[in-house]
Amino acid sequence: MSSSAPRHTSRRPLSASLISQLWLGICLLLWHVSAKTASDYYVQSLPGQPAGPLLNMHAGHIEVNEQHNGNLFFWHFANRHIANRQRTVLWLNGGPGCSSMDGAMMEIGPYRVTKDGVLTYNDGSWDEFANVLFVDNPVGTGFSYVDTDSYDHELKEMADHMVTFLKKFFALFPEYEENDLYIAGESYAGQHIPYIAQAILANNDSPAQSRIWNLKGLLIGNGWISPVEQYDSYLPMAYGSGVIQGGSEQATALEEQHKTCVNHLNQPGGMDRVELPACENILQEILRLSQKDGQCYNMYDLRLRDSYPSCGMNWPPDLTQVTPYLRRQDVKDALHINKDKKSGWTECSGAVSSNFNTKNSKPSIQILPAIVEKVPIILFSGDQDLICNHIGTEELIHNMEWNGGKGFELSPGTWAPRRDWTFEGEPAGIYQEARNLTYIRFYNSSHMVPFDYPRRSRDMLDRFLGVDIASIGGKPADSRLDGEKGVETSVGGHPNSTTAEQVEAEKLEQAKWAAYYKSGEVALIVVIILASAWGFYVWRDRRRRAGYEGLWGGSNGHLLRKRQGRDVEAADFDESELDDLHVVSPNPQEDGIEERYSLSGYSDEEDIGKANEKANGTVDGKGKERSYKDESSG
Repeated sequence: MSSSAPRHTSRRPLSASLISQLWLGICLLLWHVSAKTASDYYVQSLPGQPAGPLLNMHAGHIEVNEQHNGNLFFWHFANRHIANRQRTVLWLNGGPGCSSMDGAMMEIGPYRVTKDGVLTYNDGSWDEFANVLFVDNPVGTGFSYVDTDSYDHELKEMADHMVTFLKKFFALFPEYEENDLYIAGESYAGQHIPYIAQAILANNDSPAQSRIWNLKGLLIGNGWISPVEQYDSYLPMAYGSGVIQGGSEQATALEEQHKTCVNHLNQPGGMDRVELPACENILQEILRLSQKDGQCYNMYDLRLRDSYPSCGMNWPPDLTQVTPYLRRQDVKDALHINKDKKSGWTECSGAVSSNFNTKNSKPSIQILPAIVEKVPIILFSGDQDLICNHIGTEELIHNMEWNGGKGFELSPGTWAPRRDWTFEGEPAGIYQEARNLTYIRFYNSSHMVPFDYPRRSRDMLDRFLGVDIASIGGKPADSRLDGEKGVETSVGGHPNSTTAEQVEAEKLEQAKWAAYYKSGEVALIVVIILASAWGFYVWRDRRRRAGYEGLWGGSNGHLLRKRQGRDVEAADFDESELDDLHVVSPNPQEDGIEERYSLSGYSDEEDIGKANEKANGTVDGKGKERSYKDESSG
């Protein structure tokens, strides 16, 4: 008797340990089986899609910050035709905090939304010969989300998240990892893109990186890159366009504000800031002093007017169709929007912008010369934009030193020629290039060049990518530099293809079988594990004739630890906790919902706790900012 008792008590912990291990094995296997695959992101249909086969696309969320529930949303369109090699273009809009669905639905994507909520093809979309990947960046932008106390604050933080995103994206879609990679965007993406490029180049040099990403080029349109030259460009742009008359009282007031800006720039560290409130006020004053009868200039397109103080925030007009379309439940279901994303889609997020203060980030002009040594870059500008105007871009190029020279000077006193560009018989702009950098000015175009001229912007892309349709067939576009045709490009005319039909059918079939296999795997694994565990338990019980705790008797509380710092946006709460959740209806006047957020963050003198406060209704920043009164709806 004395010898059996110790054996009995010593085996009880062994049984509990065995049961815990079995449960852990079940959890790990279920997690492995339930992990998302490419088929989970496949878009099988799209509400309002045009007649014919659906384009090959994938969409959904990829986690980039597990601790704070940070997820980036992407929408990927496969190329409709393959040219001489495979290419992928990553597109980012600005803000910071403005959704890349602007680019997808109003600029370079394959679809446009009509007033009836129906999709039509965009003649000039960039997915003709390149895969196009739109990402709502940084976390919290558009369909992306994150715990509300964990927005990005710095450019390096944003870039690191994008590298994490790309690693996981290529793990899901390894067929794209060896593509030539291009990064394109506009506005505040003039800060994002160089920092992401720098992070990718550093990642390529890392011993832990098993495969090199073929970063082949950057395209930045009306980008916010160099504050010194771009703040200095506001007055000459305002004078030259006739917005302000030189020598007037308004001009005198503006020149005083400009002096204040210069004083701040000349302070220690002033030229190392991405944005300075004192300099942002120059733009505010231009819009205020030039307004008349409640109407002001559209800061994104000086050919247009808007109600004061919006001054461009009600533009572009397509936004009135795009916003309700992206808030439709059937559209969100088609794009696999996670249930954790509680708020409806908004073009620009004031919360993202006000938190993205870049207090420890240097402007991207300081890293651009090192990048252009390795990667070709296009800077392009619509000449009717005020906020990130072409004068500022031309001046920053003129003052920048790269690849053994300064500006577009080829040798002392000799400058790279400005070549006249015509497209389909009309003057389209100018090209100028030297030492791996190309500058293109688009005539009669706004802050969003592809919105105005999708076909011309696609021609620019194809030239940069080196797409030559002579090898694949197609009708070339009549695009000339100084009257001479270069590589033949083809813009539009390919609404779909037989390849798209085949791919669509194959993807649909694969998605169906993947779903069947996954559900079968889950059931089979659970049955096998439970049967094995039960059989093992019975065998040991009979052999030792000893009483053990039942299979379900052990506590598994240690496997169910809750993450601290929970967030309603991330749906990180139990249903039982809803009883203790007190919701206060917002008061638009008290909360300032009708006001716009300042996109310049806050100054050094302000307390960091004010990051989420709204500004005083001024128009600010380098993106498509507007009223956020609908941000919580949808």
